[in-house]
Amino acid sequence: MKIDTRTLAGTTILASLVVVFDYTMKYSGLKIPFPWLPFLKFDFTGIPIVLSFYLLGFIPGVFTSMVAFVAILARSGDVIGSSMKGLAELSNVAGMAFALKKVPRFKRSAPLALGILTRCLVMFFSNLLVLPAYYKIPFMLVLGMSPLIAAFNVIQGSISVLGGFFIYEAIKERIPYLIQRKARAEN
Repeated sequence: MKIDTRTLAGTTILASLVVVFDYTMKYSGLKIPFPWLPFLKFDFTGIPIVLSFYLLGFIPGVFTSMVAFVAILARSGDVIGSSMKGLAELSNVAGMAFALKKVPRFKRSAPLALGILTRCLVMFFSNLLVLPAYYKIPFMLVLGMSPLIAAFNVIQGSISVLGGFFIYEAIKERIPYLIQRKARAEN
């Protein structure tokens, strides 16, 4: 795959924004805990990831998801937590990419819905594997917590997907040259 300078620069900027959001929200105390499972916290790191997908494509979206994993790992040293966050954001992007490819008729709504749904499904199965194995939480308890974890992922996925989508729409309206150039490159 050939990557042009615009894609490389845009991916780098948005990946840097992921790091800035993660560190800023962590050290300022702005991460909002999910009320029923306080170890899950809401943040805005997914917005630049979704934005990189919309503006630059699937590979830049994957790369910015990996940067989120590395940034959280470097900050916290928690391999499992950073892996889960990276996987959650990556599944958002993968679901959105699949919807754009397979359901082009519904360009606006299908990627948003399928991105969130994919995130919920991937994180459901990931939590069923990781929480009992790594955190030693009984399987039945994890199964019982699954609706709350799914609710968290719907809200966090909506923050990421809708935030990225609305910023993309604003850019498309105000700087259409960026979007037209991407469409020419894809043809």
